[in-house]
Amino acid sequence: MISSSPEQWVNTLMDTLGAPGAGLAIALENVFPPLPSEVILPLAGFSASTGKLNLTATVLWTTAGSVVGALVLYWLGAWLGRDRAIALASKVPLVKAKDMEKAEDWFGRHGRKAVFFGRMVPVFRSLISVPAGVERMPLPAFVGLTALGSAIWNTAFIMAGYSLGENWKVVSGHVATYSKLVLGVVLLALVVFVTRRVIRSRNERRRE
Repeated sequence: MISSSPEQWVNTLMDTLGAPGAGLAIALENVFPPLPSEVILPLAGFSASTGKLNLTATVLWTTAGSVVGALVLYWLGAWLGRDRAIALASKVPLVKAKDMEKAEDWFGRHGRKAVFFGRMVPVFRSLISVPAGVERMPLPAFVGLTALGSAIWNTAFIMAGYSLGENWKVVSGHVATYSKLVLGVVLLALVVFVTRRVIRSRNERRRE
C-alpha cells in the first residue's frame, strides 16, 4: 500500500478521507514510527490552509489518531506483562534483573510525566506507550495524558504548516535535525551503559 513516498501516501489518504485520513496516518505513525509525523502534520496544516481540510477537524482527528495508535502499543505492553518483559530483558546481553527493577521504580515515580512529555520527543512518542502498558498505568490517566501531550505536539506542527503554506517542508527539516539529536543522545547513553557494564563484569571476574 505504501509504495510511494510518505508525502504522496498521506496526500492520497487526505484526498480520500479528509481530516480523518490525517488522523489515520498519525495512528499508523504511532505504531510504525518510520511514517514520520514531521511530514504528516505540517502537510495536513498546509492542506488546511488551501481549504482542502478543516483546521479544527484536522487537529481533533490527528489527536484522536495519536491516542488510538498509543493504545495499540499500550495494550501490547499490557499483554506482554511484567514477567514476560523481565524474561525478554534477561536474554539481552549485559542486562540484569536489577535493571528492570530500577526501570520499574523510575516509571512508578515519573511515569505520568514520561507519558505526557514523551509525546513531544521523536521515537519516544511511540515507545513510551509500551512500558505504560507493562506497568498497567490507569487507562484514564494514560489516555488523558496522551491526548493532552499529543494535542500540543500536533497543533504546533499543524499550525506551522498552516502558516508556512507551500514552505511547510521547512518544518520537516528542523524536526529531522531534532530527531537526529535525540537519537544521538540515546546512542551515547547506550554506549556509556554498555561500557560501564563491560568494565564492571571484568572487575567481578577478576575478583572471583
